Amino acid sequence: MNSCPLSTLVLFDVDGTLTEARQSINLRMIKALRELARYSEIGFVSGSDLDYIKEQLWPALNDPIIKQNCHVLPCNGTKYLIPIGDEELLFSKIYEMSMEEEIGTPTFNKIMEIICISHGELVGQGYDIPLTGHFVHNRGSMINWSPIGRGAGTIERQLFQAADKLYNIRKKYLDKLRNRFQEEKIEVTIKLGGNTSFDIYPTGWDKTFVFNHFNKTDWDFWFVGDQCSRDGNDYEIFERLKPHSRAFEVDGPDETIEIIDFHILRYIGA
Repeated sequence: MNSCPLSTLVLFDVDGTLTEARQSINLRMIKALRELARYSEIGFVSGSDLDYIKEQLWPALNDPIIKQNCHVLPCNGTKYLIPIGDEELLFSKIYEMSMEEEIGTPTFNKIMEIICISHGELVGQGYDIPLTGHFVHNRGSMINWSPIGRGAGTIERQLFQAADKLYNIRKKYLDKLRNRFQEEKIEVTIKLGGNTSFDIYPTGWDKTFVFNHFNKTDWDFWFVGDQCSRDGNDYEIFERLKPHSRAFEVDGPDETIEIIDFHILRYIGA
C-alpha cells in the first residue's frame, strides 16, 4: 500500500528574512508568499511576539490566500496562533508557554536582575549609542534585551549596528551573560536577536520548538532565515533541516524571494 504524500510546511523567520529590519513587508514578498501558499502551508516563526509580527506582516496575514494556509509562531514557536476572520484581522490562540512558570519566579527574577545590571554596565562603558527606552521586554515565554531600546527607529538602529560592528558590543555581552548564567547555574539559552538585541529563554525553546506542533511523519519541513550562525536565533532550526537540503540562509528579503521562486516552488512541483 502506498503511503500518503507529505504536506509541505515552509517556515520563515520574519525580521531580515521577509522584511528589512523592523520594516513592513513589501508587495513583491506578498506576491511570492501568495503563490507559495497555493501549494504549501506557511509558518512565520519569529523571536518577536505577536504585536511585532502583526506590525510587519499584517498585509500578508490579511491576504485571503495566505491566511487560509498560515501558521503564526511568535517567540520561537512557544506561542502558536492562526489568523481568523474575514473583515478584521483576528487570531485564534492554539498554544502558549510561560518562561516564569517553567524556570520558577526566583530564577526568572535573577535573570532580570542580571540583565538590568548588564545594561547599566554597558551604558557606563561610554559607547556612542542611542538610548530610546523599553530596554527589557518580557514576552511571556522569553525575555528580550535591547541595549538601545525597542523604541529605536531606523536611524538609531543603524547607529547601533555601526557601533556594534566597530566595538563588537553584543558579542562581548553575549559571552558575559552566558558566563554569569553559568555561574548562577541558570539553565537558559541566550542568542542574538535580529541586529540589535538578545533573546533569553529556557534551553530547548529555540526555533526547533515549532516541530512540537506538527507530526513529523506528516510534514516536509523547510526553513528560510538570516541569523543562522551559532550565536544567531535561527541556528538550531537551520542545522536541523540543513542535512535534508531544506534550510536556506539569506541576506535579506530579495534573496528570500529568489529561494521561494527558484528552489522551493520548483521542488514542490508548483
